[in-house]
Amino acid sequence: MSQSTSPRLTIVLVALVVFVVGAIMAAQARVNGDLAVATGDPLAAASISFGSGLVILLVVALAAPSSRRGFGKLAGAIRSGRMPWWYALSGLSGAVFVLTQSLTAAPLGVALFTVSAVSGQILGGLIIDRVGLGSMTPKRITMWRLIGAVLALFAVVLAVSDRLRTDVPLWMLVLPFAIGIMQGWQQAANGQLREHAMSAVTAATVSFAVGMLALAVATGIHWAFEAPPTSFPSEWWLYTGGAMGAVFVTVTALIVRTLGVLLMGLCVVAGQLAGSLVLDLWLPAPGTVVHITTLLGTALVFVAVLVATIRPRRRRAR
Repeated sequence: MSQSTSPRLTIVLVALVVFVVGAIMAAQARVNGDLAVATGDPLAAASISFGSGLVILLVVALAAPSSRRGFGKLAGAIRSGRMPWWYALSGLSGAVFVLTQSLTAAPLGVALFTVSAVSGQILGGLIIDRVGLGSMTPKRITMWRLIGAVLALFAVVLAVSDRLRTDVPLWMLVLPFAIGIMQGWQQAANGQLREHAMSAVTAATVSFAVGMLALAVATGIHWAFEAPPTSFPSEWWLYTGGAMGAVFVTVTALIVRTLGVLLMGLCVVAGQLAGSLVLDLWLPAPGTVVHITTLLGTALVFVAVLVATIRPRRRRAR
């Protein structure tokens, strides 16, 4: 393989991996949603998901010497000032996303929530890639990257257009938009954690631990005013969301530097739409109807990913 094609092939292979974990996140959304319905408490369901993911990551991290050493390397990087301490708070973004979802997804509808969150994620990806974060090299906002971002947003709107609503207050749209921007920062910050720890598992564990702590506090406050669930479902698969989330955070922390925040976000969105489509076709929830706009939007987001990877031609020196 020539040196000129090797980097391009690497990008393609890494993008495919991100697409797969994006599809896994679609399955996680279904599982966590069903768990929230079964318990009658979205915050409790989110805490169960985060908690199980954290337990899995802790077991893996403690079993692997390189991951155990990673915690010491992170602490040393923070003490020496080589890494800002607030990178370690990246897991707060995941917790805030869950809290925002529990507040706004029902009145907004899942479709409008998704459009608003993805809009923020795309904008956040453009900004973070442009300015860089830590050791990440800044990326120019080229015409093709901008077109790809706009196409992806249009694709998401098209995919969920049959479920959009307009009778909602503005603040409910602003919240998921803002948390979408935070998700871009979280992925970049997790990448920095991985670089300093030299372990993606260590980075994911720290992120999950911070998010779990925030969710535990929020859930405790919630239970102070409303009674906690008195029973939990017996179906084992309803408790697999944490494992899926652990895989997602670990993989994205490992490869965000290779793709950049924007392209990785677009690949995740493509995987989520495709994964959701597969679930709706083969394992549909009650009342689910797949519209032609969903098919077209899912296809268009793949075009958006391809467009965003186009590199502008270098002008030859005369």
